[in-house]
Amino acid sequence: MRKIISFMHISLDGFVAGPNGEMDWIKVDEEIFDYVGKRISEGDTALYGRVTYQMMENYWPTAADKPAATKHDIEHSKWYKKVRKVVVSKTMKDAGLTNTNIISDNLSDRINEIKQQAGEDILLFGSPTATHSLIQQNLIDGYWLFVNPVILGRGIPLFADIKDKIKLNLLTTRQFTCGVTELNYVLDRQ
Repeated sequence: MRKIISFMHISLDGFVAGPNGEMDWIKVDEEIFDYVGKRISEGDTALYGRVTYQMMENYWPTAADKPAATKHDIEHSKWYKKVRKVVVSKTMKDAGLTNTNIISDNLSDRINEIKQQAGEDILLFGSPTATHSLIQQNLIDGYWLFVNPVILGRGIPLFADIKDKIKLNLLTTRQFTCGVTELNYVLDRQ
């Protein structure tokens, strides 16, 4: 069965964005882009909440065409165009969307159907609201976190309204030159 892995930049104190959705504190560089690019290039399905999807859709389809496009822009744009996209949203409609499906109801059933299909792990990018919904329904199988060396003090937390303890097993960790630390966890389902 396919797994849903939440891919998220996070502050040391557990926030994924500032109080108004700010992400200007996130550190990224070529080392991180290359590392992440290798891993996601193997993925065939990206899962987003509506806000993150719209942000991605406004940038990535044409990112490679810009005169100052970086290696990362070109590679990620190519991947984004071919990857299957699934969006959790109660307001979006999927009419006319290319390679994109919308889940607006029966979240658990619809996600479990996707997990049963052949393919690679499903990467959940950002999307704190969608992530909170998936956590509540025990649908996330792992967390691929990039801990940034910053304490925000307030903002949008990764983990909110957790009802039951979630036990995790650490698979890998990596320190990047810019100070970001990768933590790769899977759920301990025992």
